[in-house]
Amino acid sequence: MAKVKWIVALNGSVFLLMFGVGMIVALLPQKVLTISGSVTLVGGLASAFAVSYILAQIPLGKLADRFGTQWFLTAGYFICAIVGLVYYQAETAAAMMIGRMIQGLGEAPLWALAPALLSVLYPSNKARAMGWYNASIHLGLTAGSLAGVLVSAVWTGSEPFLLFAGVSAMGGIWTLLALRDTGGAVSGAGPGGASADIGRLLKNRTVLFVCAGIMLYGLGYGIFLTVIPAFLLMHKGAGASAVGLSFVVFYVAISLAQIIAGPIADRAGRVMPMISGLAVMAFGMMVFPCLPLVYALAALFLAAFGLGVFLVASLAFLNDQVDVHLRGTISGAYYLFWGVGYFFGPMVMGIIGDAGHDKMGFLVLGVLYAVIAGMLGLANRRTSAAKSF
Repeated sequence: MAKVKWIVALNGSVFLLMFGVGMIVALLPQKVLTISGSVTLVGGLASAFAVSYILAQIPLGKLADRFGTQWFLTAGYFICAIVGLVYYQAETAAAMMIGRMIQGLGEAPLWALAPALLSVLYPSNKARAMGWYNASIHLGLTAGSLAGVLVSAVWTGSEPFLLFAGVSAMGGIWTLLALRDTGGAVSGAGPGGASADIGRLLKNRTVLFVCAGIMLYGLGYGIFLTVIPAFLLMHKGAGASAVGLSFVVFYVAISLAQIIAGPIADRAGRVMPMISGLAVMAFGMMVFPCLPLVYALAALFLAAFGLGVFLVASLAFLNDQVDVHLRGTISGAYYLFWGVGYFFGPMVMGIIGDAGHDKMGFLVLGVLYAVIAGMLGLANRRTSAAKSF
């Protein structure tokens, strides 16, 4: 019964918070633009979040391994609740940027440490548990975005920021009450031993290709939210509704993929789903620029589905490589690699697009996904062959 309570609390709490994020995601650039009149500062919202999010990953993972994951998860929710109040009260762009950086700190443990905790609480079906958790994140974003559209005519001010603060606090209370009896969940080794173990792990060729795939996953995630909508607007004749639909397509596809792929990765192993996910993403990314809008959206659904398959399988794969006392650290490392791709990828793809080479950029990116899939397959085959002798 306790195990059911834990997974319901973790999934329910993150759904609530991401519902709030979905509600405010369109308001953030609108408020910054209204306050400052600067498009550059609007673009800085993504960078402010990414910098603190990336820098927090490894330190948070090590602290969680030493003191227990659930305390940092709970703190993440309450930090996000405070951020909602900061956004509501903010009257300057600087205050909004500070809030966005704090939000990165708050969300960091919710993305990285919860999968680490799930891998400990549900060791025999960790990929399924992680898949449902990540699906809850994206379903919450989908529901919040749709709700934001529905209430936009009624809430014309900053009311959604208060809602975000409220649901974040509710998630924190729910998590705190539900996880009190996990027994610390993750007990740690000293930081020196952790660093040494992680260092040895990164010498494994298969792990290195998985990490390269994780960076490409972060890149793909970033361009789905930035560059691809712009491409649809400029080159496919998409209107606001079609661009909004592209976000729904992305969130639904990545959620569905994790629900389906999680049990498969538990039964059939992690490597083949990772390879398949990268291959599907490669195909979708290469073909969508050449298709009419409706078919392009279908290809993007396929590409996002591939990302979701890779996500759940790769996250479980990295957690398999370390002992329980390093699960927080390895999950932090996962989202560190993800964050690097998320931070730099859209900027590079944007520069390529400004130069008029959008289609070539997407083609090259698709080839990169295919190459990493192939290299991962070769590395895994060599590892399996070596073990057989």
